[in-house]
Amino acid sequence: MGKFNVAIVVWVLALNFWFLPYLGSAQLKQNFYSKTCPKVEQIVRGVVNTKIQQTFVTIPATLRLFFHDCFVNGCDASVIIASSGNNKAEKDHPDNLSLAGDGFDTVIKAKQAVDKQCGANKVSCADILAIATRDVVVAAGGPPYAVELGRRDGLVSTASSVEGNLPKPTFNLNQLNSMFARHNLNQNDMIALSAAHTLGFSHCSKFSNRLYNFSPSRRVDPTLNSAYATQLQGMCPRNVNPQIAINMDPVTPRTFDNQYYKNLQQRRGLFTSDQVLFEDSRSKPIVNDWAKNAGNFNSAFITAMTKLGRVGVKTGKQGNIRTFCDRFN
Repeated sequence: MGKFNVAIVVWVLALNFWFLPYLGSAQLKQNFYSKTCPKVEQIVRGVVNTKIQQTFVTIPATLRLFFHDCFVNGCDASVIIASSGNNKAEKDHPDNLSLAGDGFDTVIKAKQAVDKQCGANKVSCADILAIATRDVVVAAGGPPYAVELGRRDGLVSTASSVEGNLPKPTFNLNQLNSMFARHNLNQNDMIALSAAHTLGFSHCSKFSNRLYNFSPSRRVDPTLNSAYATQLQGMCPRNVNPQIAINMDPVTPRTFDNQYYKNLQQRRGLFTSDQVLFEDSRSKPIVNDWAKNAGNFNSAFITAMTKLGRVGVKTGKQGNIRTFCDRFN
């Protein structure tokens, strides 16, 4: 083989290696189950709507579960696996202990309903989670979007894999951008996905650092609206149970909308990682635009959720379809 041909082979191999992380996403497609389970989305939606009627927590819990799953080992439902024996699974890492059980329950019940109507081992738990996430967003008033399908369920779930792979409430813009870039998500994607904080709640322990002894010279974070800070101090006194829950969005906590960005303009972002999006000049223009233009925000959110759903997906022998979502086959 001549030197030129060798060079070509090396170049092709290098390209294959470079694009390997994204090959799985190219195999996802809408209507993936058109022959094996054509009503899968309808079945999942029915379970999701029933769960929401039982408790609103289903909505933020499912949305948050999807994000936590995709950011650790990719969108493969590995976060749903229960710990067993000496194996401490993802869900038992400290960063995941606040994930509400209703998110897990929604996927498990939807899987049971799908298998009952379509037969076992037809639809992955990872795909069911992706569909259910879209459905809870829509149920809360968010934009509808098509879900790409074809994921396999992951074969590994360890608590250690979570470490350093989820954004912290104390992150600045550089830290946020760096973590999201690892998953092929840009700054606009990050700002759009952050709007998930327009739903659900957080515990006092996640933001109390902004309310008391913020720095040697300031008691309260100066980027926090003073009236809002006083309100939060009333709900989260110094010695309060750190697990007390506070609405992430103080205005429309049960509606998926662009109020999140309006709150940031008023310095009513609950986390440092929220408020920094308005305080940093690099992200502020987007916050201002999406605060006044819900259509622009909705379009960006759909793009970001589609890209998030492609992160680290497994296809073929990289994974399988679990019989039960919370345990390996």
